[in-house]
Amino acid sequence: MARRYDSRTTIFSPEGRLFQVEYAMEAISHAGTVLAVLSKEGIAMAAEKKVTGKLLDLSLAPGGEGMGGEGTEAWMGGGGEKIFLLNNNILAGLAGITSDANSLVNFARNSAQKHLFTYDEDIPVEMLVQRLCDMKQGYTQFGGLRPFGVALLYMGWDPLYGFQLYQSDPSGNYSGWKATCIGSNHSSATSLLKQDYKEDLTLEEAKSLCLKVMSKTMDSTKLSSEKLEFATMTLHPTNKQPLSKIYKPSELDGLLRDLELGGTEEDAVGAMEGTGGGGGGNVAIST
Repeated sequence: MARRYDSRTTIFSPEGRLFQVEYAMEAISHAGTVLAVLSKEGIAMAAEKKVTGKLLDLSLAPGGEGMGGEGTEAWMGGGGEKIFLLNNNILAGLAGITSDANSLVNFARNSAQKHLFTYDEDIPVEMLVQRLCDMKQGYTQFGGLRPFGVALLYMGWDPLYGFQLYQSDPSGNYSGWKATCIGSNHSSATSLLKQDYKEDLTLEEAKSLCLKVMSKTMDSTKLSSEKLEFATMTLHPTNKQPLSKIYKPSELDGLLRDLELGGTEEDAVGAMEGTGGGGGGNVAIST
């Protein structure tokens, strides 16, 4: 029955389903896991990298060999293949088709800069999420288009609602969360988060929970910066403005060693591998 109604996104099946949207969500379930945890002091996000290898030329990858940083350094260093800075107050983690993700990241950054230029203030988190989801919803409604095969987690801060964590899917739906997960093994990761999440978590506890859940859901027995990306959103201790931090490989390895979850002894190992970016130009690669 499905084969008669899945050729276009504009055709409903007799059961009221849009099969192309469901297929896009299925593509996300094969991508690397991304999870985030909200705390009273900030938000922590961890992401599993799928594109790794010693032969990758990191000078051509997003962020290059100097990936990561804090505040303005996060713009200079950039992210890897999974976590991106959308604005000074918003970070996003993504799971799905890399080329679709790059397009959505650029759209979000343009929207954030237009708002900053017009109103001279950072865009509210939910407003940026809603603009992105409006565009994604349009790609499920008009002929000749296909849904974006990407799900995103957004973590940010604004004066209206403080720290916020949102999740969106290819249909254009979005929702707020205290802790959530997308990508492969998301069901088991969500179950672990439900068991261990507490309302009064500190940021350090949120970081620990993120990495411990990743260690239980990833296929690898030992975690390292070769397989993970990590980021936090906090407030600056003096001016109380949002402060985003994308962890450098050496910093992530140190954090993993402190938590006894792995980490490479040689910082150079973490710096040489793993920021795959667009995956060598394969437009259908999932990350």
